[in-house]
Amino acid sequence: MAVLAAAASIPAPGSTGDGSLPVAATLEDFFMPGTQPDPGGVVVQPIQSATNCILCHADFDQAEPPLPPAGEPFRNWAGSMMGQAARDPIFWAALTVANQDVDFGGDLCLRCHSPAGWLGGRSVPTDGLGLVHSSADFEGVTCHFCHRLVNPDFVPGESPIEDGLINDDLDVLGLLPAQPGTARYVIDPLDRRRGPYDLGKNFFFHQWLQSPFHQQAALCGTCHDVSNPLYTRQPDGTYVMNDANAEHPTGDKFDMFPIERTYSEWLNSSFANGGVQMNGRFGGNHPTGIMESCQDCHMPDQQSPGCRVPGFEVGHPDMAAHFLNGGNTWVLNAINTLYTDSDPIDDPPNSFNDPVFQDEFTGLTPDIIADALDRTTQMLRDASDMELTQVGGSLRVRVINMCAHKLPTGYPEGRRMWINVKFLDAGEQVIEERGAYDFVTAELTEDDTTVYEAKLGIDAAVAAKTGLPAGESLHFILNNVILFDNRIPPLGFTNAAFEAVQAEPVGASYADGQNWHDTDFVIPPGTDVAVVTLYFQLTSKQYIEFLRDENTTDSRGRIAYDQWVLHGMSAPVDMDMGTIELQPGIPGDLDGDGVVGILDFLALLAAWGPCPDPCPPSCPGDLDGDCVVGIVDFLTLLTNWTP
Repeated sequence: MAVLAAAASIPAPGSTGDGSLPVAATLEDFFMPGTQPDPGGVVVQPIQSATNCILCHADFDQAEPPLPPAGEPFRNWAGSMMGQAARDPIFWAALTVANQDVDFGGDLCLRCHSPAGWLGGRSVPTDGLGLVHSSADFEGVTCHFCHRLVNPDFVPGESPIEDGLINDDLDVLGLLPAQPGTARYVIDPLDRRRGPYDLGKNFFFHQWLQSPFHQQAALCGTCHDVSNPLYTRQPDGTYVMNDANAEHPTGDKFDMFPIERTYSEWLNSSFANGGVQMNGRFGGNHPTGIMESCQDCHMPDQQSPGCRVPGFEVGHPDMAAHFLNGGNTWVLNAINTLYTDSDPIDDPPNSFNDPVFQDEFTGLTPDIIADALDRTTQMLRDASDMELTQVGGSLRVRVINMCAHKLPTGYPEGRRMWINVKFLDAGEQVIEERGAYDFVTAELTEDDTTVYEAKLGIDAAVAAKTGLPAGESLHFILNNVILFDNRIPPLGFTNAAFEAVQAEPVGASYADGQNWHDTDFVIPPGTDVAVVTLYFQLTSKQYIEFLRDENTTDSRGRIAYDQWVLHGMSAPVDMDMGTIELQPGIPGDLDGDGVVGILDFLALLAAWGPCPDPCPPSCPGDLDGDCVVGIVDFLTLLTNWTP
C-alpha cells in the first residue's frame, strides 16, 4: 500500500531462501487493512497515555463517598495483561526471535502489543527500540486506544455517524474490509472517546460518542484471532510461504496460517449463538445469567459508575469491570520486578541492561497484582468442571469445558493443561502417580496422562528455506503446520464449523457438540482412593528455555528466563480437584457392567494390537499395562469370565 511505501522500502538483510535466517521480507509482507501508522497521515491526534485518565477514572476508594472498587476502570485495567502487554518479558523475548527468524517479523507482534507505538509510526525498527517510554507506547492495549476503536463493519442507525465517515475514508484508500483479528483495527483519527453509554449533553470533559461496538465480542476479536500473512493456504490445506515484499494475495485471514483462533472459537460456540446459562459462574450481576459475549465473562457487569468526578458519578447496572483476566498466572510479578512501579521520577532505574526495561510508571501495586492474580486463578477454576467415575478396572476422568472457546485457548506455545492422578492405598500412601509434576525442576511426566495442548511446526519446504529441522517448532512466525491440537472445544462445537475457521482438532477426535474429554486410567492393585487434579500452566520449561537459548541478539530471552525462575517457574494452577473411592475391579470387565462376558471379549478383540499413543493412560483391553492388547490380556479376560 502507498501508506507503507516509505517504510517498506527499507532494505531487508535477510536470507534468499538458501537455508539460513532471517527469511527476507519487508513490511509489505505484514500489511493488514485498517488504520495505518503515521506517516500515513490517518491518525491526526496520537494515542494518549493512560496517566491522563487517572484523574477521573482511578482511586475510587478515595472518592466522596467511596465508589465500588470493582467498577474502577484504571486500577483493574492496570492489573491486567492488556494494560501490561508491552511490558511482558515473554513478549519481548518472542519479539526478538520473530525478528531473528524473519526480517520485520516483529511488526506482526508490535501492532497488537503496542498499538500506540505502531500507530505512531514508531514500530520500525521492529525490535521495539523505537518505542518511547514517556508516551503510551509501553501501556499495551491502553484506555485511549480501546475507546477510540471504530466498528469496521459500520451499522447504520447503530454505529455513530462519524464511524461511517471514517470507514468511507479508509475504503477509498483500499484499507477495508478489516476482518476481526491480527490487530486490523480502525481508529478515530480524532480524540473522540467511545463507550456504550449516553453521557448527556452536559458532559464536557472530553469529546464522546455512544458506541454499541464496545459491548460486542467483535471488539475483542480485533486482536484475539491471529493469522500469519507470510503464508497462503493451498487447495490441499497446506500453507506455502509467499514471495517477499508483497501483500498477502487475498488478504483473507482464513487464507493465512492460524496462530490463534480464540474469537473464531467463540463465534462458533453456543455462547455466540443464543448464549449459555451460566448462573453467575464468571461473576458480575448479569440480569439473566446468560453469557453471550467475551465481555460477559472477562468484563462482568457491575453496579457502578465509570467516573469519580462529582456530579457525573452516575451508576450503571451493566458497568463492565475492566478486569480483563485470562490465564496469565505470573507475568505481572515479573513486570513489577523489571519496571519500577511507584514514582516515575524519583525511583532509581533498574539494573537491566536492555533499554526496553527502563524506569517507568506501570500503575501496579502489590495489592493490584494480588487481586488480579486471585481473579485469574478463579477464572481458571471456573473454566472447567471434572467428573470421576469407575468403569470396571479403570478410573474415568472427564474434563468439561465450561468456557466459550477451546480449553485452553490463545497463544499455544508453552500453554497446557494436564491430568494428575494419585492412586492411594488404605493407608493413604501413593501406590502410583500419573501426570506427575516436579515443582522443583518444573518437569512434567507426559507419557502416562493426557496433556491438553497444541503443537505447531514447520514442513520440509520451510525447513529447506530456513535451515531449521522439519517437525515440531516453537518459531511461531515460521510455523506452517498444526501437528497436534487436542484442546477441548466449547459447547456448541461442530467439526465442520471449526474446520471452516482453521480451528479443528488435530490428532484427537471430538463428536459434534462434545465439550468434554474422557481419559481412562487403569486402576493399580491395592488402590483404595484416587485423588485427581486438573492443572494449568502458562509457560512450560521447554518454552522458556527455547526463548532463553534462541535469543542470540539481545538479553531478552535470559531476562524472561530469570524472571520465570524468580517467580515460581510458572507454577501450575489447580483448576479442578476431586477424590473418588474405588472398588476392586474385575480384570476384563471392559464395559464396567460388573461381569466379564461377550461384550468385553468383543471390545478386547477390537482393540487387539499395539495401543495408540498416548499409552498409558487410555488403552481399553490392555489389562497388564504393557501398551499392547495381546494374548496375556485375552487369558486374563478368560480367567475372570462370568459364568
